[in-house]
Amino acid sequence: MKKLTFAIMTLLCCLQIQVQAQKKIFNETPEQKEKRLAWWLHDRFGMFIHWGLYSLPARHEWIKNYERMTDSAYQKYFDNFDPDLYNPREWARMAREAGMKYAVITTKHHEGFCLFDSKFTDYKATKTAIKKDLIKEWVEAFRAEGLKVGFYYSLIDWHHPDFTVDRVHPQRTNNAQEYERLNQARDMSKYRTYLFNQVKELMTNYGKIDILWTDFSYPGDHGKDHNDWNSIELIKMVRKLQPGIIINDRLDLEEYDDGGDFVTPEQYKVSEWPTRNGKRVHWETCQTFSGSWGYYRDETTWKDNKQLLVLLIESVSKGGNVLLNVGPTSRGLIDSRAQERLAGMGAWMKVNSRSIYGCTEAPADIQRPDNTLLTYNPDTKRLYVHLLDYPLQRIALPGLKGKVKYAQFLHDGSELKMKGDDKGALVVDVPVRKPDVEIPVIELMLE
Repeated sequence: MKKLTFAIMTLLCCLQIQVQAQKKIFNETPEQKEKRLAWWLHDRFGMFIHWGLYSLPARHEWIKNYERMTDSAYQKYFDNFDPDLYNPREWARMAREAGMKYAVITTKHHEGFCLFDSKFTDYKATKTAIKKDLIKEWVEAFRAEGLKVGFYYSLIDWHHPDFTVDRVHPQRTNNAQEYERLNQARDMSKYRTYLFNQVKELMTNYGKIDILWTDFSYPGDHGKDHNDWNSIELIKMVRKLQPGIIINDRLDLEEYDDGGDFVTPEQYKVSEWPTRNGKRVHWETCQTFSGSWGYYRDETTWKDNKQLLVLLIESVSKGGNVLLNVGPTSRGLIDSRAQERLAGMGAWMKVNSRSIYGCTEAPADIQRPDNTLLTYNPDTKRLYVHLLDYPLQRIALPGLKGKVKYAQFLHDGSELKMKGDDKGALVVDVPVRKPDVEIPVIELMLE
């Protein structure tokens, strides 16, 4: 009897764990989700834009936090914000020419300043010298270039008087007992109303929005989680207003299978395709050219073109997307260093984008040769071999003998001779001289 009782309890426990793992907010089927995300999974490459008052001090977008600045000390940046050279059509052209297919812009970052014309605050671009709804112009410009548009919205707000002081607030304290005193006059319920009102504006005033990128939750002592944002009702409102939208994973809804459409590893390359409960998930890594998201005049740790291309290729080779950030200056220009790298990536993407768009991880039975990265298009059955270290005259591809119809360089469509060897490998001959592209790509048409 005890054994039977134990077995029943074990079964119930397993069922409970299974139910918990399958908690859902919406009734969407897996097939419906895949259809909703299809364009994003195909396009793979987008532009992130961090722009706000922090572009004036030009020493990191978290300056208000890092330097523990008060609202009054930070006010000078609002008073002097005047992006007179702002031309979003130029931004959109650069993004398109770099091979990017979508873009996400900070409508409001943690500092609380809004680039859009919100009815619920005066802390916005229309009250500065520029007197414009900068988001309206941006949406129009990027749509005109054929790019999908996304909005970043900070759940955090260091300017709002009812946003409670916590461990990442500029006015944070090292004395845990002080938080109660600091927050006596603050009311998070009022801030939640403000948050909902602003997100509703963004979801209703600018036409179809393709992505919402919320940022971010930090549960625990003197932190904020899904309860502070009322995340379930927030995501329900967003999906009701924009049924086709894609939403990231930072609302602290991990217990729900559909609490976010993709995970967001930030500033690092993943070692393998991310999983959750043993199942692969959609993912996108957000990355900077340097060590800062906002414009940082004196920052010097900029990645070169090959590093950036490897980041993109490697992410696609593990089934992921890349959202690559630019931080415009306070006058509205894209940093010249960023322009140079966008142009470099664009030159490569112009002739090699077929190895990125619509591609994913290569089939598990295909072995990757040393110093290469593989991507694969399951629709066209084409395998792409990215030569990170150019080989001397030939490259052997294990196990592919008799499985390839044709081989060519992707950048110019020139034939590459191939033959099988006695070990079952496909041997592809390449010219001694490396082609004049940063990373040459061999395109293999599989049987």
